[in-house]
Amino acid sequence: MPAKPHFKMELFFQALGDATRLRLLNLMADQELCVCYFVEILAQPQPKISRHLAYLRRAGIVASRREGKWMHYRITPPVDAGTAQLLRQTLAWLKRDRAMQTDRARLGKTCCTPAQFVTLKAAPAPTAVARTRKAR
Repeated sequence: MPAKPHFKMELFFQALGDATRLRLLNLMADQELCVCYFVEILAQPQPKISRHLAYLRRAGIVASRREGKWMHYRITPPVDAGTAQLLRQTLAWLKRDRAMQTDRARLGKTCCTPAQFVTLKAAPAPTAVARTRKAR
Protein backbone atom coordinates (compact mmCIF):
# COMPACT_ATOMS: atom_id res chain seq x y z
CA MET A 1 0.00 0.00 0.00
CA PRO A 2 1.50 3.38 -0.97
CA ALA A 3 2.32 5.81 1.81
CA LYS A 4 -0.01 8.76 2.31
CA PRO A 5 1.44 12.01 1.00
CA HIS A 6 2.85 14.17 3.76
CA PHE A 7 0.93 17.41 4.26
CA LYS A 8 3.14 20.48 3.83
CA MET A 9 1.91 23.39 5.92
CA GLU A 10 4.22 25.85 4.16
CA LEU A 11 2.77 24.95 0.75
CA PHE A 12 -0.76 25.40 2.14
CA PHE A 13 -0.04 28.95 3.33
CA GLN A 14 1.80 29.82 0.14
CA ALA A 15 -1.24 28.66 -1.82
CA LEU A 16 -3.39 31.10 0.15
CA GLY A 17 -0.85 33.90 -0.33
CA ASP A 18 -1.82 34.80 -3.89
CA ALA A 19 -4.76 36.99 -4.96
CA THR A 20 -5.55 34.91 -8.06
CA ARG A 21 -5.64 31.68 -6.07
CA LEU A 22 -7.90 33.29 -3.46
CA ARG A 23 -10.24 34.39 -6.25
CA LEU A 24 -10.29 30.83 -7.62
CA LEU A 25 -11.09 29.39 -4.19
CA ASN A 26 -13.83 31.97 -3.71
CA LEU A 27 -15.49 30.89 -6.96
CA MET A 28 -15.22 27.19 -6.05
CA ALA A 29 -16.47 27.64 -2.47
CA ASP A 30 -19.86 26.03 -3.09
CA GLN A 31 -19.52 24.32 -6.44
CA GLU A 32 -17.36 22.52 -8.91
CA LEU A 33 -16.36 24.65 -11.89
CA CYS A 34 -14.90 24.13 -15.32
CA VAL A 35 -11.69 26.04 -16.12
CA CYS A 36 -13.51 28.02 -18.80
CA TYR A 37 -15.59 29.78 -16.13
CA PHE A 38 -12.46 30.92 -14.31
CA VAL A 39 -11.02 32.26 -17.55
CA GLU A 40 -14.20 34.21 -18.31
CA ILE A 41 -14.78 35.64 -14.84
CA LEU A 42 -11.20 36.49 -13.94
CA ALA A 43 -10.35 37.68 -17.47
CA GLN A 44 -7.04 35.82 -17.30
CA PRO A 45 -5.45 33.53 -19.89
CA GLN A 46 -6.17 29.82 -19.53
CA PRO A 47 -2.51 28.82 -18.95
CA LYS A 48 -2.26 31.23 -16.00
CA ILE A 49 -5.49 29.90 -14.49
CA SER A 50 -4.34 26.29 -14.97
CA ARG A 51 -0.97 27.04 -13.35
CA HIS A 52 -2.70 28.48 -10.26
CA LEU A 53 -5.12 25.54 -10.10
CA ALA A 54 -2.17 23.14 -10.26
CA TYR A 55 -0.58 24.99 -7.34
CA LEU A 56 -3.79 24.60 -5.32
CA ARG A 57 -3.86 20.88 -6.19
CA ARG A 58 -0.27 20.40 -5.02
CA ALA A 59 -1.19 22.14 -1.77
CA GLY A 60 -3.99 19.61 -1.23
CA ILE A 61 -6.79 22.18 -1.37
CA VAL A 62 -8.29 21.42 -4.78
CA ALA A 63 -9.15 18.25 -6.69
CA SER A 64 -9.85 17.90 -10.38
CA ARG A 65 -11.67 15.60 -12.74
CA ARG A 66 -11.88 15.40 -16.50
CA GLU A 67 -15.14 15.18 -18.42
CA GLY A 68 -14.30 14.86 -22.10
CA LYS A 69 -12.26 17.94 -22.99
CA TRP A 70 -13.42 19.84 -19.89
CA MET A 71 -11.47 19.99 -16.62
CA HIS A 72 -13.53 20.54 -13.47
CA TYR A 73 -12.14 21.71 -10.14
CA ARG A 74 -13.54 21.65 -6.61
CA ILE A 75 -12.25 22.38 -3.14
CA THR A 76 -11.28 19.38 -1.05
CA PRO A 77 -10.74 19.78 2.68
CA PRO A 78 -7.14 19.21 3.81
CA VAL A 79 -6.46 16.04 5.78
CA ASP A 80 -5.33 17.98 8.85
CA ALA A 81 -8.37 19.12 10.90
CA GLY A 82 -6.78 22.41 11.97
CA THR A 83 -5.84 23.26 8.41
CA ALA A 84 -9.33 22.34 7.21
CA GLN A 85 -10.73 24.79 9.78
CA LEU A 86 -8.36 27.51 8.53
CA LEU A 87 -9.57 26.90 4.99
CA ARG A 88 -13.23 27.12 6.06
CA GLN A 89 -12.53 30.40 7.85
CA THR A 90 -10.68 31.77 4.83
CA LEU A 91 -13.59 30.87 2.54
CA ALA A 92 -16.03 32.56 4.94
CA TRP A 93 -13.87 35.69 4.94
CA LEU A 94 -13.71 35.67 1.13
CA LYS A 95 -17.52 35.60 0.95
CA ARG A 96 -17.65 38.85 2.93
CA ASP A 97 -15.03 40.65 0.81
CA ARG A 98 -16.54 43.12 -1.69
CA ALA A 99 -14.19 42.27 -4.58
CA MET A 100 -14.84 38.55 -4.08
CA GLN A 101 -18.59 39.20 -4.04
CA THR A 102 -18.18 40.89 -7.43
CA ASP A 103 -16.53 37.74 -8.83
CA ARG A 104 -19.35 35.59 -7.45
CA ALA A 105 -21.94 37.91 -8.99
CA ARG A 106 -20.21 37.58 -12.37
CA LEU A 107 -20.29 33.81 -11.95
CA GLY A 108 -24.04 33.99 -11.34
CA LYS A 109 -24.50 35.91 -14.57
CA THR A 110 -22.35 33.57 -16.63
CA CYS A 111 -24.05 30.49 -15.23
CA CYS A 112 -27.47 31.78 -16.20
CA THR A 113 -26.57 32.79 -19.74
CA PRO A 114 -23.32 31.05 -20.78
CA ALA A 115 -24.16 31.47 -24.48
CA GLN A 116 -23.41 35.21 -24.14
CA PHE A 117 -19.78 34.49 -23.34
CA VAL A 118 -17.47 33.32 -26.11
CA THR A 119 -15.31 31.13 -23.86
CA LEU A 120 -18.35 29.39 -22.37
CA LYS A 121 -20.14 28.20 -25.50
CA ALA A 122 -20.96 24.52 -24.95
CA ALA A 123 -19.33 24.59 -21.50
CA PRO A 124 -20.83 22.33 -18.84
CA ALA A 125 -22.79 24.17 -16.16
CA PRO A 126 -21.27 24.36 -12.66
CA THR A 127 -22.45 21.71 -10.24
CA ALA A 128 -23.01 22.04 -6.53
CA VAL A 129 -20.45 20.25 -4.40
CA ALA A 130 -21.87 17.68 -2.00
CA ARG A 131 -20.97 18.58 1.57
CA THR A 132 -21.61 15.08 2.86
CA ARG A 133 -17.95 14.09 2.87
CA LYS A 134 -16.58 13.57 6.35
CA ALA A 135 -13.87 15.99 7.48
CA ARG A 136 -10.62 14.09 7.55
